[in-house]
Amino acid sequence: MADKLIIVESPAKANTIKKFLGGNIKVIASMGHIRDLPKSTMGVDVENDFEPKYINIRGKASLINTLKKEAKAAKKIYLATDPDREGEAIAWHLACILDIPKDEIDRVTFNEITKTAVQKAIKEPRKIDINLVNAQQARRVLDRIVGYKMSPVLWKKVRRGLSAGRVQSVAVKLIVDREEEIENFIPKEYWNIYATLSENENKKSFEAKFYGKNNKKVEINSKEEVDEILKNIKNKKYIVEDVKTGEKKRTPAPPFTTSTMQQEASRKLGFTLKKTMSVAQSLYEGVKIEGKGTVGLITYMRTDSTRISEEARRAVKEQIISKYGEKYYENRYYKTKSDSQDAHEAIRPTYADLDPDGIKSSLTTDQYKLYKLIYNRFTASQMSAAVYDTIAVTIDVNNYTFKASGQTIKFKGFMTLYVEGTDENEEDDNSQIPNLKVNQELKQEKIEAKQSFTEPPARYTEASLVKALEEKGIGRPSTYSPIITTILERRYVEKRQKQLYPTDLGKVVNKLLTENFNDVINVEFTAKIENEFDSIAEGKEEWKKMIREFYTPFEVEVEKVEKELEHVELKEEVSDVPCEKCGRMMVIKYGRYGKFLACPGYPECKNAKPLVQTIDVPCPKCGAKVQVRKTKRRRNYYICENNPKTCDYISWNKPKPGEKWDPSKEEKVEENSAKKTTKKRTTGKKKATTKKK
Repeated sequence: MADKLIIVESPAKANTIKKFLGGNIKVIASMGHIRDLPKSTMGVDVENDFEPKYINIRGKASLINTLKKEAKAAKKIYLATDPDREGEAIAWHLACILDIPKDEIDRVTFNEITKTAVQKAIKEPRKIDINLVNAQQARRVLDRIVGYKMSPVLWKKVRRGLSAGRVQSVAVKLIVDREEEIENFIPKEYWNIYATLSENENKKSFEAKFYGKNNKKVEINSKEEVDEILKNIKNKKYIVEDVKTGEKKRTPAPPFTTSTMQQEASRKLGFTLKKTMSVAQSLYEGVKIEGKGTVGLITYMRTDSTRISEEARRAVKEQIISKYGEKYYENRYYKTKSDSQDAHEAIRPTYADLDPDGIKSSLTTDQYKLYKLIYNRFTASQMSAAVYDTIAVTIDVNNYTFKASGQTIKFKGFMTLYVEGTDENEEDDNSQIPNLKVNQELKQEKIEAKQSFTEPPARYTEASLVKALEEKGIGRPSTYSPIITTILERRYVEKRQKQLYPTDLGKVVNKLLTENFNDVINVEFTAKIENEFDSIAEGKEEWKKMIREFYTPFEVEVEKVEKELEHVELKEEVSDVPCEKCGRMMVIKYGRYGKFLACPGYPECKNAKPLVQTIDVPCPKCGAKVQVRKTKRRRNYYICENNPKTCDYISWNKPKPGEKWDPSKEEKVEENSAKKTTKKRTTGKKKATTKKK
């Protein structure tokens, strides 16, 4: 019999905590949530003021019995689930299931799993924060109502099994809107003129770019304008009009929040959001380090705060000064955003002396990569600024203005350790400009004009979508990863070379929802709801009142949409392929795996088959049509329509006009995987298994 029972969420966390506690103490994991709304019904009693109908999660009966048995035997129970709204709700559900009297509940939280933090938390337990619980309940209930009310509209008009969600649908809308921007984008022509100039004395050359006329900015939009400028500066003198030198400082980025960690791990490590959070969870809960036992390596990984403790400041200061020297250290405080919950510190290493390379042998490859990223980012955040010497030169040639600028690094500061990544292809201007003087004449070595066209906005990546969601106030640290994971799993969006593309199914679903539920599926409403959840968490708003105010107009809107769509059928796109069984022209349908052809005579005629997409480049081997197909992993490949009968052309790479095919240089395409996928796409049903006789 244990004197004390501590209940956490995961076995890894339990193992890490055990080593910090002496005496007769038992630590058990609840394995996440143990109660939730039922899957088969809405689980919200609308008639009884939106009371949620929680049930024990299927498959957890044995675990619940064990928890009850251990709780009954223990003299004191501590609920030590994660320190956020979700963790608070799990603690509340545990208290309900274990029948712990309200005045006997001991809730403990720690932002980092260290001996000091755990022991301090056990000594200073508190009661469950019902405001945090209610904020989580409000989110769960509201999302369940929205999903259960809107999804049936999709079932009736598109196909069964689809789902609509308050936040996931807005994320899909952002991706669809961006795709429409790209498709409707009209490129505009523009030109740049570059002059390679040199000093007459030491012949050092540099590049200057056309700026305008008489020091006023001028844009060049045609070849005729270029020719006019070149004609007017031909054989004219280049005179230095102005030289400005200075010093520029670049300061380090703040330590990680959840979203910035996800963005950097995506950019620098190629991690998906789901992978980043999984690896971060393992680092937080504890890793077995040689010679030290199980150690929680980072602070809690769901946070939107850049605040760090004074203890952590002192520890990292020692590390920076001992490793780099006094001039590399600078005590920095970072301003947390006004809408930040600021419940936890930024994500940082729990022990500043545990250098990533020193414990590399105890970590998996992914753990090492992410821990090093977190460690270096945090350390750099407390280092000195990088210092550059800058120079900017203005040059006149027959009243036309050219400009050149450059910078050279004087002191690397934090950049010796870490430089923040970007989604754009930014380049530091490290051009070497010679020491020039006003009125100095320069020699033209070369001049050239380059034609360019404006480009459409870039498609979202996981990293840039998280950034957009955060900037627009959609979701919170704990929801970014589930949002993107859900829309990928629902096949509303697919990822190609890190870019997010809306699928045909995603476009259809988005069109139906935004046209009929525009009051719910929009950025402003979703951001407003997030702020209301925050108000509930702070005790400023009553959660059922918020649900009531939402539900009444929403219910009216749902009824209105159902009536309007009752006799409306989504127009099916008719193909030019006749049904070989009954002769009707087949229509294009949307299944789980994308588009397929189906006979419109269903249920009399149940004929269905894959929709074959072709490209406008002929087969490099025989000249026939080339089809685009997908493997099981949704990767495109290209195959001749005559394969395998008379032509064996098949390639991962899209053929180019006039190119010759060399099969010896091709990576083998997984045809078997592709054929299985084609079969699934045709019917949208699970493959039947054949029993041996």
